[in-house]
Amino acid sequence: MNSHGLFAELKNSKKIWAIGSIHSSLDSFESIKEYILENFSKGDKLIFLGNIIGYGEKSNETLSSVIKLRKKLMSKFQLNHEDIIFLRGAQEEMFLKLTQLHTAPNPGDIVNWMFEHGVDKTIQSYGFVKKEIIEISTCGTLLISKWTTKLNNVIKSFPGHIDYFSNLKHAAFSENKKILFVNRGVDISRPLSAQNDCFWWGYQNFSKLSKPYNTFVKIVRGYEPLLNDNFESSNKIVCSLYKGPLSENKVIAGVFDDLGEILDLFESK
Repeated sequence: MNSHGLFAELKNSKKIWAIGSIHSSLDSFESIKEYILENFSKGDKLIFLGNIIGYGEKSNETLSSVIKLRKKLMSKFQLNHEDIIFLRGAQEEMFLKLTQLHTAPNPGDIVNWMFEHGVDKTIQSYGFVKKEIIEISTCGTLLISKWTTKLNNVIKSFPGHIDYFSNLKHAAFSENKKILFVNRGVDISRPLSAQNDCFWWGYQNFSKLSKPYNTFVKIVRGYEPLLNDNFESSNKIVCSLYKGPLSENKVIAGVFDDLGEILDLFESK
């Protein structure tokens, strides 16, 4: 995977496939995966818009399935590493913080907060017990450091997982900078080079954006914090590939051209 830079530029793209937040809904992702394998073409690009993990019971298995899809597409269509992009979502951000818990100022409080927001399911999918982690988080730096070392070693034991977490991008855009891909939002008052972590935590009133952001006429995001019945239509600047609530286990995906036109929108079975 290409680890250079925080942003990915999609060059010479025929079609850009984008997959919204999966949140460990393995069965739903498998139906999306099947559709992609049947319809992907040479010259296409693929971008995952973050939150592959979190909330569901099968974070580990879902990420492994995503990595297998990547390998199949790269082999079949002779893709380059930069043709398949993974963005950092809030779930990946929190999980990465968990792998560095020994550096946190208030590890106990941080663990409790993250577990309230879905990270407990991810860590349990790697074979750890929630109650034990909460206890360890109150035991001091040395014991926490030993635990984070164990966690990182477990992640490394699953093919491709450590590479995935090490190479997440903040955002991606087409070469002509007409279409921008993010996890949750972007600070429209700042250029991309001066953004903070609103990519995965969001930006106030982002859903109501009614005019282009710099040169970007379409912004595609993978998570909508509100519980919408339907994902965004094609006549808006912001296209949210997400359908709430999480309990429905739906995964939304879309196909776009590099000018920002929506070619297809579809959801899991």
